[in-house]
Amino acid sequence: MSQIKHQSNSKDYFWRYWFLVPIYPYSQRRTIRKEIVQDTIWTFEQLQGIFYVVVPIRMTVVKLQQGGLLVYAPVAPTKECLKLVHELVAEHGEVKYIILPTISGLEHKGFVVPFARNFSNAQVYVSPHQWSFPVNLPLSWLGFPAQRTQILPADSTQTPFASEFEYAILDEIDLNLGKFEEVAFFHKRSRTLLVTDSIVSIPENPPAIVQLDSYPLLFHARDNATDAIADTQENRRKGWQRICLFALYFRSSVLDVPKWSKVFQNAFKASDRSKKAYFGLFPFQWKPNWQQAFDALRGNGRLFVAPILQTWILNRAPAKTLNWANRVASWDFQQIIPCHFESVIKATPQEFRQAFSFLEKYPSVSASLFNSSSYPLPQEDFQTLKEIDRTLCKFGIVPPPEERV
Repeated sequence: MSQIKHQSNSKDYFWRYWFLVPIYPYSQRRTIRKEIVQDTIWTFEQLQGIFYVVVPIRMTVVKLQQGGLLVYAPVAPTKECLKLVHELVAEHGEVKYIILPTISGLEHKGFVVPFARNFSNAQVYVSPHQWSFPVNLPLSWLGFPAQRTQILPADSTQTPFASEFEYAILDEIDLNLGKFEEVAFFHKRSRTLLVTDSIVSIPENPPAIVQLDSYPLLFHARDNATDAIADTQENRRKGWQRICLFALYFRSSVLDVPKWSKVFQNAFKASDRSKKAYFGLFPFQWKPNWQQAFDALRGNGRLFVAPILQTWILNRAPAKTLNWANRVASWDFQQIIPCHFESVIKATPQEFRQAFSFLEKYPSVSASLFNSSSYPLPQEDFQTLKEIDRTLCKFGIVPPPEERV
C-alpha cells in the first residue's frame, strides 16, 4: 500500500535554517508523506541537490506496538512536515524515539536537533562516534538535548524498542578528513530494513517529490543551452535519468565537458539567460549512448552500493563492511527503505549481501543470481571518481584503499 499526502501552502514549507545546509531547494522544502505499510510505516520525502542535481531525502516513521512512533533519519521539520507528523501522532501516539543513524552527512545530522525540539518527550538515539568539523564539539554544544540524548549501544537488546527492532552498526570508517558510520534498523513485524546511504535502487521515472518542481528535470533534459524544453513526461524522465548519472558518478563516461569558450558562446544564445538558469551557462554535452549508461546503472531496479561509497569510503574497510553486511543479511527482511532514490525496494537478504561483493576477491554469492548484464556497475563510469581518489591519496588527504578480502 502506498498513499501519498502533501500540503500546498508555500508558508508551510519554508525552512528558516536552510543556511546550515545551503543546498537546493534552499528555504523552500516541500514534503510528501507516503503510507508504506498500512497503519505501520510512513515515509516523509523532501528534496536536496546541487546545480539542479536533485534527489529525494527520506525520513521513515514506524508505529510501535505499544503505541507511539519511532522516527528514523529526520528531515527538515517545516510546518508542512510537522503537520503531517502530527496527523500521525493524533492517531497513533506521540513521537517516542528519534534515531540519527549516521555520523557523516550534514543533510541527515543537521535536521535532528530542530526536529527533536518539536517533540520534547522524545528520546534521541544517535550512532556512536559522532564528530563535528572544523572543531569536534560535544553533542550538547551542537544543540542536542542533553537530558534525552543517548548513544546507541552496541547491543541492540539494550534499548527500550528492542522487542520490535534489531540494528547493526557499521562502525566508524576513518577517512582522515572525517568518518563514516551507518546504523541499519530491522523492523521485525513488517520485515522491513531501514538504511541511510549504503544501498540504493534507481527508479526509471522521477519520484513524486522531484516532480513537484519540474525545472531541475527540464534543465538537465536539454542537450545544449539553446534548447527550449517542453514540460512533458518524456522530458522529465530524460532529465531525471541524467540527474542520476550526475549524482552517482559525478562525470559518467558518456558525459563530455565542452571547451569553456564554446560554453560562453552558447550562453549568449541561450533560450533562458536568467539567474535561475545560471545566465545561460550549460557546460554539459551528452554522448548519444547516455541512455545505455543509465540503463546499466539502474540494472532493472536492482540493489547496489553507490559508486561514491564503493570508490571513496567502503573500500577503506572491506572486512568491517562485509562483517556488517553479513549481519544485516542474517535478518529475514523482504523490503528495504533507504534515505535516497527509490523509496521501497523489494529485496532479499541475499540480494543485499551480493551488493557488497565488490569488496571481495572471490564473491561469496554467485553472480548468476542476477542479470549478468546489469551487475556489477560498468567500470568505465568510475574513471572520474577513481582519478579524484588517486589524487586525494597522493597528497595524504585520505588513507589508501585496503585490499579486497
